[in-house]
Amino acid sequence: MLCFDFGAKRIGVAVGQTLTGTATALEIIPARNGRPDWNRIGALVGQWQPQALVVGDPLNMDGSRQCLGDAADAFARRLHGRYRLPVLRADERLSSVEAATRQPRQAPIDHIAAQVILEGWLRDVGKI
Repeated sequence: MLCFDFGAKRIGVAVGQTLTGTATALEIIPARNGRPDWNRIGALVGQWQPQALVVGDPLNMDGSRQCLGDAADAFARRLHGRYRLPVLRADERLSSVEAATRQPRQAPIDHIAAQVILEGWLRDVGKI
C-alpha cells in the first residue's frame, strides 16, 4: 500500500503492508498550487506495485472537515482515475503532531505524517 498525506505544497508518501501491519516513510513530493508531481507518483506506484492507495482525510478534532478536505477528495479521485486502484481514506487527525514527535528537528515531516496515517489505517482497518 502507498499512503499520501496531501498538502497544497507537499505530499508525504509512505509504504506499508497489511501482512505485517507496518509502514515506512518514503519521501515528500512537491506540489505546485495543489498539483502534485504525477510523474513521481507514477514512478512510486510502478516501483511498489501497491494493491491499494490510502489518502489522509483532513478532519478537525470535532470530526468536521478542514478547508483542505475538498482538495484531498479531488486528489483521491485523480489517483483512482490514473492508476485504477482502490483508493481508501484514513482519518489523519493528529498525524502531524505524532510525526513531529518522531522527528523533532525543524525538517518537513509530511512523509512521516503519511507513515502515521498508514499505521493507523493498518491498525484500525488493515484489510482490503
